[in-house]
Amino acid sequence: MSVLNVVLYPDDPLTRKAAPYEKIGPGVAKLAEDMLETMHAHDGVGLAGPQVGISKRIFVMQPPDGEALCLVNPEILKMEGEVEGEEGCLSIPRVYSDRVPRASWIEVKGFDETGSPVHFEAKDFLARIIQHEYDHLEGKFFFDRLDIISRDAVLAEWKTVRAELDSLDERVG
Repeated sequence: MSVLNVVLYPDDPLTRKAAPYEKIGPGVAKLAEDMLETMHAHDGVGLAGPQVGISKRIFVMQPPDGEALCLVNPEILKMEGEVEGEEGCLSIPRVYSDRVPRASWIEVKGFDETGSPVHFEAKDFLARIIQHEYDHLEGKFFFDRLDIISRDAVLAEWKTVRAELDSLDERVG
């Protein structure tokens, strides 16, 4: 297993819709393993392909006290309820919003990393993780779901954080 580089907003391919997998081969399982390792190294609960520079429809997740799961070519079939909650993103580190609206219940289908079909329901925090990672496959971010004032505040905060991170990179590199 290896830790992959996490792509920072707005770098490619984060703002583009990811392509579906035509075939789920052994490379997908290895990628999922590396993505989980990367997610854990950054203390995340989810990570999508575009966040590691791969514009494919894959994400991994592991809620606290839950099992790790990989979804390939996922589809959200149904959504019910709405609740606001806090979200952050490994591609926008140190920036959060506690006003991100998400469905409280969803029905999902797709494939696991071996190509086996999966179909299940998720609620609460698990549903939030899936919706957040699914948005990445659509080229969207949690701040895209916020009202304009909240979105502008998140983006202004990110601009400051990104400048600090870029400055650190220049001094280290």
